[in-house]
Amino acid sequence: MRHRRRKDRRYLLPVGAAAVAVAAVAGGVLVLTKGDGGSDRAAARDDGPAEPPAARIDCARQGKVPGSGSTAQSNAMKRWIEEYERACPGVRIAYNPIGSGAGVAQFLQGITAFGGTDGALDTDDVASSRDVCPGGHAIDLPMVGGPIAIGYHLPDVHDLVLDAPTLARIFDSRITRWNDPAIRRLNPRAALPDLAIRPVHRSDSSGTTQNLNAYLAGAAPDQWPYPAEKSWHGRGGDSADGSVGVASEVMSTGGAIGYFELSFASKRHIDTVRIDTGAAEPVEASPETASAGIASARVVGEDKDLSLKFDYGTSAPGAYPIVLVTYEVVCDKGNDKKMLPALKSFLAYTASEEGQKILPGIHYAPLPESVAAQVRKVIGTLS
Repeated sequence: MRHRRRKDRRYLLPVGAAAVAVAAVAGGVLVLTKGDGGSDRAAARDDGPAEPPAARIDCARQGKVPGSGSTAQSNAMKRWIEEYERACPGVRIAYNPIGSGAGVAQFLQGITAFGGTDGALDTDDVASSRDVCPGGHAIDLPMVGGPIAIGYHLPDVHDLVLDAPTLARIFDSRITRWNDPAIRRLNPRAALPDLAIRPVHRSDSSGTTQNLNAYLAGAAPDQWPYPAEKSWHGRGGDSADGSVGVASEVMSTGGAIGYFELSFASKRHIDTVRIDTGAAEPVEASPETASAGIASARVVGEDKDLSLKFDYGTSAPGAYPIVLVTYEVVCDKGNDKKMLPALKSFLAYTASEEGQKILPGIHYAPLPESVAAQVRKVIGTLS
């Protein structure tokens, strides 16, 4: 791992937390796949259906690559790791889904080789990264996209439409009953109950929160005066840790509404809101509609950084507006030489056509090829 030069950084984790993270990586605790590529998998092949052919990957010969961060990409990362390690048995990839803020913090301390974040690095992060990227700095590589689903729990209401101003007032506790006139106007045929609304937000520093904040501020600035930050500023409501926590809270609480990646809603069979964007029809959250939303983004990063800027006010037909892209944060220069071949090999796979094509099947949106091609080019230059 890269050497840590300076300790007085605003993201510095407690010594105990850092030690646990290092020990977990060293012991393989964070690896999201099972087995060691030997007897466990052989037994599975003997007892069940034959495994599909391994993905075509330009493998590194060996290495251990620790990463941590965004919970939004955890399901995609789990699948990528499974496929990569099956094709490249000499390499072990570890990814700990602890949230975007904590993932960036660990990367900036030199604990991990890459960090996952749903919001691009800010200027302070880039400045701090020069201590752990000797001769270089951290860059954002977009890797996986998807919709931020608005999940809700209402008896007998399975098709709910909301727009940005109404969502903003719900999450700011200014609309408090499900039969409020603003909601009835958007859902004239729904049997909306006289039930208290229980908005749920993330308690941890979260890129998912940052992207929802950015959408509400961009599409409903008069109703959502808060900054597009990873912390939550809306008034009232309940909180839960991670997308898993928010999804679990919504699933178990009548009248609840929350936000999380579509894969969490699909896995738990949580109803999701269709968004009235001003297009002819409200838009549901899906990999296809999210891809249409992401396609309108443009690269605004510089010097190999590929951070994106979204059009949150889009009313293009079939374009879902509440989207995020998870970035893998890496050093452009100064990477650990022993780890570098495996890091480049793994990231090149995730950005490849082979890696991206699995995403719709697990409720994520692939990157537009124009962006993915730029990502692959930059990965090839990492040193």
